[in-house]
Amino acid sequence: MSFISYAQNGEDVLLWRALGHIKNGFYIDVGANDPELHSVTKAFYDHGWYGINVEPLKQYQKGFEQQRPRDVNLTVAAGAEEGEITLYDVPDVPGWASADASVAHAHEQDGFTLQAHTVPLMTLSAICARHASYDIHFLKIDVEGHEEQVLRGMDFARWRPWILVIEATMPNSRETNHDTWEALVTGARYQFAYFDGLNRYYVASEHAELAAKLQVQPNVFDDFISSHLSKAWREGEAARARAQANGGWAEREQAERIAAATRADEAVARTIDTLAKLLDSEARRHQSETELRLVVADRNHTQFERDQAREAQRSADAELQHARHALAELEALRAVSVWADDLNQQLLRIHGSLAWRVTAPLRLAGRVLRAFGRGGFVLRRAGAATARSKQRARSSLRGLVRWGPVRRHVLPHLLRIPAVEQRMQRVAAALQPPHPYADGGPPVTPQLIDLPPAARKALADLERARRRSTT
Repeated sequence: MSFISYAQNGEDVLLWRALGHIKNGFYIDVGANDPELHSVTKAFYDHGWYGINVEPLKQYQKGFEQQRPRDVNLTVAAGAEEGEITLYDVPDVPGWASADASVAHAHEQDGFTLQAHTVPLMTLSAICARHASYDIHFLKIDVEGHEEQVLRGMDFARWRPWILVIEATMPNSRETNHDTWEALVTGARYQFAYFDGLNRYYVASEHAELAAKLQVQPNVFDDFISSHLSKAWREGEAARARAQANGGWAEREQAERIAAATRADEAVARTIDTLAKLLDSEARRHQSETELRLVVADRNHTQFERDQAREAQRSADAELQHARHALAELEALRAVSVWADDLNQQLLRIHGSLAWRVTAPLRLAGRVLRAFGRGGFVLRRAGAATARSKQRARSSLRGLVRWGPVRRHVLPHLLRIPAVEQRMQRVAAALQPPHPYADGGPPVTPQLIDLPPAARKALADLERARRRSTT
């Protein structure tokens, strides 16, 4: 599984390369700001580490308490001594809060609004004495120009973080400022290992072998992805899963509808078959009764009874015939229902197919041409149309014909259809301006409707000359 990086400059990737083999390690993050956004420690926390987050702004406290329950989350500032300090926050830019008044003034000069907060101040030594374990595997300091004061409050003789990661440029600048505080680090037996353009990395002399792990920028061999990309992938996978789930649900619903329709059709068929059998049985019963009555009438030599029996038989036959017609109509309706349902399913499959979606522009072009055809008919019939209306119609048609895809791919195929060609000819005739010759000339075809009058005049001259030469 790829390592997910949350840090803004890949700091956590480098640190994981050097320290990822340690289980349940310990860190200190001074200037933690946010528990996830641009966090150097978030990935380590997710891998089972824990530590101390020092962030003086109260608006971030709730986030740390909710997302970092294993950590010690302190709403204080770190400095050279105990007490209080004024912190200058830049609400528009998270992470720019600084206790350095000159840095705050520079932000104000750039047009940013400042908010001053008085916050508790503790030294790193005091924080470590109260909350640190024996081994501190890395210490990260990002305090927007206040790094020197934080380092002066740390006892590196007692507390020996294996790796230091210290922001070494002026806020929002490539200008380095490590010369103001580096001696405090190298004088405490830390050796410089790497500069990533934003931070300088130092390794404790007793862990000098880790310096080799910090010599190269994060790269493909670190097998990492940014948290933003990871989040986008997760959201994409969730969207695909929802789409598949919805699609599967729709397919199941469609299958259930088809199955229900099939069951209903089978029930109707069984009902019709049962009714047909009942009619046949009733017909046989009536036939038997008629024959019996005729036999009785013959024995009694009664003509009236014979006539009455035959009349009853004819009435019964008529009723049975009517019932059979009703059954036949019911069977026909059932067949039509089955056919309609099958046709509906075919249409649904067609409308959901790729070919239907791809050919949508052609169908739209057909509707446009039909609309122009109706417009041409109206223009021919409306003698009182204004010149402005005709000009707008001509512009619309010219725009359609001049459109490259229509001219190259649609118009040549459509004009092969005689009815479409004739309609386009009529539209062109209705929209073209008066011909420059009294005797008229060849009608303007849809292909030539956008030519200027001079070009159409030249074509008319050529056509007239051609007709004379052929006669």
